[in-house]
Amino acid sequence: MNGVQVRSAERSLSVGTWLIVAGAMLYSILTVTPLMAAHTPAAWRWTAPILPLVVDAAVVIVVRLDSVLARLGGDGGRWPIVLRWMTGCMTLALNVGDSALRKDLVGVAVHAVAPTLLIITAETGLAYRRGITNALAEIQAREQAARTAREKAAAAQAEAAEQRERDKREFEARMVREQHEHEAALLREQADREAQARREEAERAEAAAAAERAADERREQAREQQRLAGERLEREAAARAEQDRLAREANLLREQREQAARAEREHAELLAAGPAQEQQSKDQALRTVAAAFAAGLSVRAAAELCGWSTGWVTGRYQELRDHAPAPALEGASQ
Repeated sequence: MNGVQVRSAERSLSVGTWLIVAGAMLYSILTVTPLMAAHTPAAWRWTAPILPLVVDAAVVIVVRLDSVLARLGGDGGRWPIVLRWMTGCMTLALNVGDSALRKDLVGVAVHAVAPTLLIITAETGLAYRRGITNALAEIQAREQAARTAREKAAAAQAEAAEQRERDKREFEARMVREQHEHEAALLREQADREAQARREEAERAEAAAAAERAADERREQAREQQRLAGERLEREAAARAEQDRLAREANLLREQREQAARAEREHAELLAAGPAQEQQSKDQALRTVAAAFAAGLSVRAAAELCGWSTGWVTGRYQELRDHAPAPALEGASQ
């Protein structure tokens, strides 16, 4: 249970206690006033409510001060106890007095409820408040210990962070110093390498000049040999190119002759077959019409050979005429 729950319980106790006190005071005034009026001269009967009010005020003082002392954890000694029990007994006696004089035991029992409850509530509330005060003290002590621990942990973390920051700065300073030293060493090494490279470059330049002179002589001889070899290769390449051209022309002429011979044989076979007994397939009919067109046959003769209609054959003849090559002009090849 935390401090908030304990304080909530304490508020509930205070509210309940004051409700009981208020109810007991009201009930006591209403009960005791007729008794006091009956035992007071007629001229002073208006003072009858004063005595129960004074006694109940003492009860209020006792309850209130006990609450404050319990909150502060103090002890008022014997007199608060005497006052608490004296006011409780007075309240009890005044409430049951009228019934006791009339020997009404039931009335005594009934009128004893409120003052008895007030006395027990005062004692119990005091014990509860002391217990709550001790519990709050323990909770506050734990919370204070937790806060102290958190503060110590935060201080330790802050110190550790500060130490890490110092270590980081020292590390960065050391790295910068080492970097500067390393750069200086690199610069010295670079200067030494450059001096060595310049010496080696001078030596290589001298050797290269001598080698260049010798190479110039060799290159001049090689260029002359290459020129002569190039002229020879050009003559040989021209001869091979002429031979290749003649061979290609011969091959092309032979292929053309073979294609023409195959076409003539195919045309002859198609024309020698005679009129078709049934309609030929489209591919065969196209070959038959092409053969008839090449042989100069009429449309009707071509239609009889392929078995297709003259209209269809006429269309194929027209396509063949459209795609036929134009006759070469006389002297165009000259």
